[in-house]
Amino acid sequence: MKKQNLFSGFKLNKPQIIGIAIALAIVLLSLIFLLGTEMFWFLVGIAVVIAGLPFFISLILETSLTRQKEEMFLEFSRNLVESVKAGTPISKSILNIRNKDYGGLNPYVNKLANQISLGIPVKDAFQTFARDTGSKTIARAVTIISESEKAGGQIEDILESVSKSVAQVERLRKERRAAMYTLVVQGYIIFMIFIVIMLVMQFKILPIAANLGGGMDTSESGGISNVGGGLGKVLAGGQASTPEELAKPFIWLLLTQGFFAGLVIGKLSEGKIKAGLKHSFILVVVALLVSTGANVFLK
Repeated sequence: MKKQNLFSGFKLNKPQIIGIAIALAIVLLSLIFLLGTEMFWFLVGIAVVIAGLPFFISLILETSLTRQKEEMFLEFSRNLVESVKAGTPISKSILNIRNKDYGGLNPYVNKLANQISLGIPVKDAFQTFARDTGSKTIARAVTIISESEKAGGQIEDILESVSKSVAQVERLRKERRAAMYTLVVQGYIIFMIFIVIMLVMQFKILPIAANLGGGMDTSESGGISNVGGGLGKVLAGGQASTPEELAKPFIWLLLTQGFFAGLVIGKLSEGKIKAGLKHSFILVVVALLVSTGANVFLK
């Protein structure tokens, strides 16, 4: 049942459907008119960009909204602490502060207040609130609040502790992002250098190596006819291989490196593998377009 809910929650929005349709049209036309040419792979790279861009934008917006909700929850918890410290019960306090502006958290606060006004227990309403926001930070804080309210302890002290904890988590997260910014930039720079090295090998070193290997293989003087022959040959059958054939694995190497480098950057900078998907998308797109574009325009 849990797996079914996971897949049923995934829905494509209109921009994503349009992007996929345009990408499929580009790939189909390329298959018909440009199959077997270098331009075909360049257009496939453009199609990947068009198909993935709506998902990339959605991920950015989702991350930004989650961050805003967590920041606004800090403001919400502070207002709740002030109201409870004034002697107002927690349920009444939520109803009193529902009309304040909490940005992206407003719909969830209004739903929480509506549930409480209908007589739903505070604990159950808070659990729904945490589940709807989809934030682990909010879920942990809400669990403490709801359990404290159920136990009937000094709820104002618990709320104040939770507010301070959320503030500290948010502060540490901002400090982490600031500290890791240099590392993120270094990751992008290193990957760009890696692309340049691959292009230099493909267009400069491999042609020289292939020609050198072929030339030394055909020479019959000095007893060195087989010394350099391996540079321009494939192991299978010893047949001569062109620089283009030797360079074919480079694109897959770049794509693999870009994908996993993006995941590492996201994990280090924001602590989430999911946050690295946007970096992976950028690096993979850059690698694909640069590699295929170089094959089209630099030959």
